[in-house]
Amino acid sequence: MSLQFAGKTALVTGGGSGIGRATALALAAEGALVTVSGRTEETLKETVRLVEDAGGSARHFVADVSDESMVEATVRAAVGDTGRLDFAVNNAGYDGEFQLTTDYSTEMLDRMIAVNVRGVFLSMKYELRQMVAQGHGSVVNMSSGAGLVGVSGFSGYTATKAAEIGMTKSSALEVAPYGIRVNALCPGLVDTPMIATMDPNEEPMKSIIAAHPLGRIADANEIADAVVWLCSDKAGFVTGVALPIDGGYSVP
Repeated sequence: MSLQFAGKTALVTGGGSGIGRATALALAAEGALVTVSGRTEETLKETVRLVEDAGGSARHFVADVSDESMVEATVRAAVGDTGRLDFAVNNAGYDGEFQLTTDYSTEMLDRMIAVNVRGVFLSMKYELRQMVAQGHGSVVNMSSGAGLVGVSGFSGYTATKAAEIGMTKSSALEVAPYGIRVNALCPGLVDTPMIATMDPNEEPMKSIIAAHPLGRIADANEIADAVVWLCSDKAGFVTGVALPIDGGYSVP
């Protein structure tokens, strides 16, 4: 453990499970004080407990990223009395269900836009305000390999994840003069609680797994490791990138 982030603060939205929890643990293991946010207090408290059991420091804040006042309050809570926000990982997202475009639920699409597009936009709005004021920072948006390619049955999801990439690139250009970096990660299928409920021997899971040339799905820790790298000085010249972590899924 290098503790390369000692004395620094981080915010992870959607930090109660899956990639968000793994990311919180990874950032805390490097010395960061991590604030995890999300809608379910029970899972957030469990993430905090796991971080503390591992010797790290964390706190939680209950919020819905589609609510602007909650997002603003979340960023204030993450800054706390430190006066800084070094890293922000916008991981909160809504996946929805497999539905062909002709049958796609408008309500499901609206929820995806509220969380995946509005939520990331609002999060960056207040995170970047803080980072510009302090003159440094790194933002990582959790997009998806689905934002890089088409995925049958997930047109709404792919649309919102592509939108996250567009927001990442535009924001990266805006804040580059302040020394702030904004990047996106584009995971393929990841072993998370949501995936655990799906039968790998049935469609569409079977075909999605087969579409990963490495022949497996990712572990959440592999995605978290990429977040740590993007936040670190080792990625100091990387901004505006949509980085696939997908076992070859998005290779043409």
